[in-house]
Amino acid sequence: MEIKQAEFSLSAPVVSMCPKDTKPEYAFIGRSNVGKSSLINMLTNNRKLAKTSATPGKTLLINHFIINKEWYLVDLPGYGYAKRSKKEIDRLDQMIRGYILQREQLLNVFVLVDIRLEPQKIDLEFIEWLGLSSVPFSIIFTKADKLTPNKCNQAVDSYKKKLLETWEELPPIFVTSAEKKTGRDDVLNYIDEINKSVK
Repeated sequence: MEIKQAEFSLSAPVVSMCPKDTKPEYAFIGRSNVGKSSLINMLTNNRKLAKTSATPGKTLLINHFIINKEWYLVDLPGYGYAKRSKKEIDRLDQMIRGYILQREQLLNVFVLVDIRLEPQKIDLEFIEWLGLSSVPFSIIFTKADKLTPNKCNQAVDSYKKKLLETWEELPPIFVTSAEKKTGRDDVLNYIDEINKSVK
């Protein structure tokens, strides 16, 4: 898939304020500081599309970007950011879960995972919740440029092993690097396939 156009559409504090049309949507989510904004900018070939920040947890709304005027890339707030009040964490959690469970146009959730870390409880719990809620999802490993190819493979294998303790079947898995544009075509072609299958 070639991305010719990527534009910010709107930010919504609740699912009811998301775009009113029915174009397909693909949501990106992960722990704070997983490299979500960098990945979105790499996928869309637009360094300024999603605001990257040195401070984790900057995304506080459901951000919609319209791609090629055909589908939405949705940037969801990160989870697991400790420097928030309990009230704020609960509000974000409700907003994220409300969007994921109620948004009919949502065709896939991409869960971003830092390839350098061992499987984190918070990621595994979120993945488990998606599965129990029958939400289609994929896993995107980020920051692959920080490890050797061999270490990347080992990290992915150990993650798969961990998932297979509770899952019969693994979701689609992508390995990416925003720095080197690794995995860009794989992710975009996957989105393209889904878009074609629902037309």
